[in-house]
Order: sequence, then C-alpha cells, then structure tokens
Amino acid sequence: MPRVLVTGGLGFIGSHIVDTLIHNNYEVAVYDNLSTGSIKNVHSEAGVFIGNIEDKGALEKALVKFKPDYVIHQAAQVSIQNSISDISNDALINIMGTINLIQLSQKYAVKKIVFASSAAVYGHSNVLPIPVSHPIQPLSPYGVSKKTAEDYLILAKELFDLDYVILRYSNVYGPRQTAGGEGGVISIFTNQVINKQQPIIYGDGSQTRDFIYVEDVASANLQALRFEGSGIFNISKTTSSNINQLYAIIQSLSQNDIYPIYKTPKSGDIKESLLCNKESIQKLDWKPVYSLPEGLANTYEYYLKQNQPTSASFEEPSTTMQSTNVLLQIE
Repeated sequence: MPRVLVTGGLGFIGSHIVDTLIHNNYEVAVYDNLSTGSIKNVHSEAGVFIGNIEDKGALEKALVKFKPDYVIHQAAQVSIQNSISDISNDALINIMGTINLIQLSQKYAVKKIVFASSAAVYGHSNVLPIPVSHPIQPLSPYGVSKKTAEDYLILAKELFDLDYVILRYSNVYGPRQTAGGEGGVISIFTNQVINKQQPIIYGDGSQTRDFIYVEDVASANLQALRFEGSGIFNISKTTSSNINQLYAIIQSLSQNDIYPIYKTPKSGDIKESLLCNKESIQKLDWKPVYSLPEGLANTYEYYLKQNQPTSASFEEPSTTMQSTNVLLQIE
C-alpha cells in the first residue's frame, strides 16, 4: 500500500485530501502544526505528526518514522493580507518550509511531491481564462512565495530527479474552511448570514473569482499522485462568478433579507481571476463535478449544523493531543 505524507493535513483542504486518499487505499500520515487546522478533522485511519513545516528537524523525524513514498504539500501561510504585513514569516513558512521538504524528500527517496500552489502567482492578466503557460507576475508576497516554491521544485527535478506536480488552485471553498485563504469569503459570508450578521464586501462586488469545491480539489490531488512524471496544472472550474452573485446564492439558501455592507477594496487583491483547466482535464484525467450552487448548498448545510447549540465543532482542540492518531508530537 503506497504511503503518502500530507503536510497541513489537519487543515481545510488537506483533511479532505486525506479522506480521499484513504478511501482509495493509500496509507496516510499528516504533518501539521494546528495553526489553522483541527485534530477533529483527522481521519481515524491517518497517523498524525505535530510540528512546523519550517522546523527541519521535526519534519525529518516524521519522514524517518513514516517513510512516505509520496508527499502532498499543503502546509502554508495562505493569507494575502498577512503576507503583506509580515513578509518574513510568509517566506519562512512558504519558501523555507518547501525547501526543507525538498531536501528531506531527496534524502529519504520520496518519489514525488504534489504541491499546492495558487492563482495568486499569475497576478493581473488581460487573458481570461489564464493558461498555465501565462507569464507569472504575482502582486503579493504570498504570490511571490508560492512562485518561488514552484521554482525550487522545478529545480529539484533537474538536480535530484525528484518528480513534482504543481497544482495552482483557484478559489477553493467547502466544509471545514476557516476565514483565511483565498476562498475564505464563502465561509465568512455563510457564518455571518447564519448568525444574522451583515457581511462586508470589499469593493463593489463586481470582482470575479473562479470558485472550486474542495472535493474536486481532493480528487485532483489523487490524480496528481497517479500522474506519470512532472507538470504544472490549474485546478479550477473555469467558471467566473462575481462576489455579488456569490452572496445572492448564499442569501437565497438562508431565506433571509440580510444585505451586505460595501467597503474600500483591500490592497493586493486582483479584479478578475479565471483559470483555464483544459490541460488538467486532458493530462490529469480529472474534471470538476460540483456546480457552485451545489457546492454552496453543501457548505451552507455544514455550517448550519456547526452553529447548532449541541455542536462542539468550534471548540479548541486539546493541547495535550491525546488522540491515538498522534505518532509524534514535536515540542
């Protein structure tokens, strides 16, 4: 049974990837520092290592103990605004963390790294949808750090013959999502509407995004493991939706008349984002299956359950980490 280490595997996207891998008969362990993830997200059959991706010693202990055949690298600092306010921390996690993983993967004979990149590497574009061949001009430190990590993976293939698959995600959304990241607007809107609060839209709401459901992203990672060789792919719906349209669907699901507040746009945000998924469909043998209304309905139902008084979903995870899944806790 192939072994896969998923960094950031207790987080929003990572935990769905873990579920998909185990369902497809992979042996899986998670490496996570619980900064945004939760131990409650872990699959009962997955092992867990607790540590920071920038801590090379802790990461090495996990690789030595688990001996993965493949690594899916989801661990990252994902906030554009935080990358602007603290460039050094963004670089430490996203660049140095990836370098640590490359060096250790080469040392311990990992066959392939599947890397979670982002639409943020492209920046502004006059071409929509954006193909993977499009020039790279990131507008934020986050985009720069993701692009730099990509460069190191490409170089590692040349130097060490370490295969890679780079997946440039569009705006991912779905159950278990927190307010951070590029698709976090959906979890924010949904929780605010459920709690009868007015959401804030930065700008006039006409800015467009390419929203993709998390289960589709998880299946793309599975196909990336199966893909022979190395490559770069956009993981997207190639469907443009503006923020006003997005909120209208969420509002209709809630059946209320809460209307948003509009404020000045945030720095570093792009006006339009739409990725071309043609190569992913042709070469990865993958395609997205969830429509935006279907994915939003699933997401809304999830958050509605989490907001019920009997739910314990928003409790902080135990700091003692007594779960039997924990293989190694790094102090």
